[in-house]
Amino acid sequence: MELKLIRERFNENETIGKLYVNGVLFSYTLEPTFRGLNSDMSEDEIKRRKIYGVTAIPKGSYHVILTYSKRFQKILPELLHVKSFAGVRIHAGNYAKDTQGCILLGNYNGGNYVSESRQYVERLVKMMQGSINDDEGVTITIE
Repeated sequence: MELKLIRERFNENETIGKLYVNGVLFSYTLEPTFRGLNSDMSEDEIKRRKIYGVTAIPKGSYHVILTYSKRFQKILPELLHVKSFAGVRIHAGNYAKDTQGCILLGNYNGGNYVSESRQYVERLVKMMQGSINDDEGVTITIE
């Protein structure tokens, strides 16, 4: 399964994008502020630009697995090996304050929030479970 997140709208508080699953638009995304981070940068450079809790993860490609989240008390997608970030997940939330570097899913109708986030996350988890059951890996590319 191939996920692609294309970031489209940027401001000082949040980043709005679109998530595609195997080339088909799945949902909008909401992340913290994008600070120009790229996975090709050194850890030191990322650490210099990153502001804890309010910075979107670096552009790049990552493996995604399903793991249990103690914080959310459920199975959620987790991005692996994100430089200078730990516990990056795709989870439900509506506003940039609901994410600390994670990716929120939902509908976007302008403004600074997404809606119907839980439904989108639940659908994505089910789709990922199907791919994992078929021995197909899951990756996400963030542009």
